[in-house]
Amino acid sequence: MTKIITISRQFGSGGREIGKRLADALGFSYYDREIISSICDKRSTEKEASSLSLEAGLLPPFPLTFGRTFSTFATYPQYTSALLVAQQRIIRELAQTGDCIFVGRCSNSILRDLDPLNLFIYSDMPSKVMRCRMREKDGEHFSDTELKKRIRQIDANRARLHDMFSDGKWGKMDLYHLCVNTSGLEIKTLIPGLKAYALSFFER
Repeated sequence: MTKIITISRQFGSGGREIGKRLADALGFSYYDREIISSICDKRSTEKEASSLSLEAGLLPPFPLTFGRTFSTFATYPQYTSALLVAQQRIIRELAQTGDCIFVGRCSNSILRDLDPLNLFIYSDMPSKVMRCRMREKDGEHFSDTELKKRIRQIDANRARLHDMFSDGKWGKMDLYHLCVNTSGLEIKTLIPGLKAYALSFFER
């Protein structure tokens, strides 16, 4: 049976780095922005626009009531709806190809019937700001206030997108097998423990 790990994470918590390092440690395939690239290849859309639509969340400012499925997106802008449908299809296709780790993209809900190991990575605000600073591009500089606003907005968009597909709330611990607080910690030091946990989970 294919082994699947999904990683949901707060922005700046180090979830993507955990995903990459854990995939290397376990010998699993790793999927994050690769999913967006696949969507773009199939739909001939711009990667930047797709990433903004699905990650930052071009979502309607009203509650969704269609049962958390991809069966209808009548209330969505056509462009975003098509990307969401394509995203679900590609995630499920990739999940059939072998042991893998998915970071974000509502993968814990999309793949719930495949019994994945679901992790949630979170951190305190000072640690998230610090990690964002480490990833700043040359010539790019935001004040702490601007960074905190961006972090909160991205997390709010992730929560809205996730809650479309799940009966539970994004970040609520009972949706996940393990929640990891990375505040003040070096990500690479967490990998041996997470690898051991994953192996134990899949051997159960």
